[in-house]
Formats: sequence, C-alpha cells, structure tokens
Amino acid sequence: MNYRALGNTGFNVSEVSFGAWAVGGTWGQVDDETSLLAMHRAVDLGVNFFDTADVYGDGRSERLIKRLKSERSEEIIVATKAGRRLNPHIAEGYNRANLSQFVERSLENLGVESLDLVQLHCPPTEVYYQPEVFGILDDLVQQGKIRHYGVSVEKLEEGLKAINFPGVKTIQVIFNIFRQRAITDLFPKAQAQNVGILARLPLSSGMLSGKLSKSSQFEADDHRSFNRDGAAFDKGETFSGLDYDLGLETVEELRSLVPAGMSMAQFALKWILAYSAISCAIPGAKTAEQAQSNFSVSELPNLPADVMGQVARIYEEKVKSSVHERW
Repeated sequence: MNYRALGNTGFNVSEVSFGAWAVGGTWGQVDDETSLLAMHRAVDLGVNFFDTADVYGDGRSERLIKRLKSERSEEIIVATKAGRRLNPHIAEGYNRANLSQFVERSLENLGVESLDLVQLHCPPTEVYYQPEVFGILDDLVQQGKIRHYGVSVEKLEEGLKAINFPGVKTIQVIFNIFRQRAITDLFPKAQAQNVGILARLPLSSGMLSGKLSKSSQFEADDHRSFNRDGAAFDKGETFSGLDYDLGLETVEELRSLVPAGMSMAQFALKWILAYSAISCAIPGAKTAEQAQSNFSVSELPNLPADVMGQVARIYEEKVKSSVHERW
C-alpha cells in the first residue's frame, strides 16, 4: 500500500481507503459480520483510513468502525460527516446546537474522545456563504471535540468556495472516469493551498466495476434503484448522474483499454491515483473478496500515458455533455 499526505492534517493515509457507505445502508442488504470481514481484509492490505457518516445506517457504519478498531492494533484514522440528519436539510440547520449534537453522537458511536476529521455532509450551497458555520467548526476544534474538518460537496463551486476558509483541510468530491471536471477546476487550487482531496464514488456506484448490465437488478433499498432521478438526494450520487445505458456503453469502450492482469474496477482506481492532487480514493467493499480487489491496487503498475489520453478522449466524446457543467 502506498500512502499520501491528507492535505496539511499531518495524517498520511492509504491512497486507496475504505468508503463505509455501503456497509451502513442504501446499497441493499448487508450483514455486519460479512462487512467486518471486508473491513479487516482492508486493514490487512494496509488501509488505515475509513470514511463514514452519521447517517450511514443511522450510525451503523460508525459503530462497525468502532468495533473494527477494538479488534485491531493498527492506527485507523476515521473521517465522518455531519449535517444530513437535518430534516428538512436546510442551511439554517447548520447551527451551533445541531452541529454540536451531531458531533457528540458520532463521538459516542465511534467510542472516541475526539473525531479525527469531520466533514460537512453535502450541505446546501448557501452554507458556503455563511462564515459563522465554519466558525462553529473552529470552536469545536478548540474544544478538542474534533481534530480537523473539511467538506463533502456536490458541486465544484462549493469546493472552491470552501477552500477560502482556512480551517478547511479536506474536500471530498465525486471524482472518477465519468466525472473529470475537477482536474482543471478544483485540483490546481487545492494543491496550491495544500487541501486534501478525497475521491468518492470512484467506481461510479459500481458502473465502473464492469460487472453491471442491462439486466442487473437492485434491491428496493438500494439507491441505484430509487435515486437514479434524484428522488432521495442529489442525482449525481447515483452512477455519477450519468444515464444508466450510456454508462454501460461507455464502460464497454473503456474495457478495451484495461491492461492484462487488471480488472475494470482496478483500472478505474488506478486512473484516479494518477492525479497527485488526490489524497485517496475511497471505494467501498461489502465482502472480503471485493476488499481484496479494491485495496490491492497500489501494487499494480501505473496506467501508460497513451491509455490516460484515450480515457480523456472517451470522456470528451461520450460523457462530458451529460455531466460536466452540472456539478
């Protein structure tokens, strides 16, 4: 496993880290013991950074990480998120009372005295124009409740605005072969200010695993079933906002570029890791087998320059018009 600096937090994190959304919920049924086997396998492979949120399974994901930490001796750095427990999810809800309550709940779920990293969980765009919200986070750092804070964003404009707040140490953004705009619009400024970038949905809800087809079926509680048009949360969180059939068609074209000895999912992860602005990609894993595939990617060779160029061409020709200016 290779490790990269997480901005200026002082943390060095595994460049492929564990995204714990799927083990919490809204990805179909999961079994805690099976999830823990996947998480343990990740640690076996050198993963030292887990990304979760207080709403993943209503705290289930955080509590699983607490259990994992109790069963391992290795240092495990945990990033969680706060804000999506608000109902309605509005900017006014990002106040001192609510944020403090969310942090206290995550402290309890994770069984720690201070949270390594707290990220605002895709708040409304207006929040990024309210300096007082970031002042509250600064106060929570001073109180020792959190060590560092960052943001998880839907739109690149939100990430660019967040960088202006000096306490923001990380930005989590959807970045994958289907969502490339961050390369030019976000990465240069983030690097210039030493802000870490967490690439979420690196496999585009499984589309870039190469294992989906027109006949694939998803359980009723899987967001890939109920959120394709944004019925529950931002459409961009499901298949990167790309039409399902177009995604399948694009994957078939990409498949010819995958080097021998590398799976489609590993190819997609290696593409992300080619960018030095990335601190880590955070794929999920529901089984130990998925963990083995996803978290052994560091050992594989980098993609050749001509292959990177072909990926850029395919994005320009097939995908860009559908997603580039939307997020």
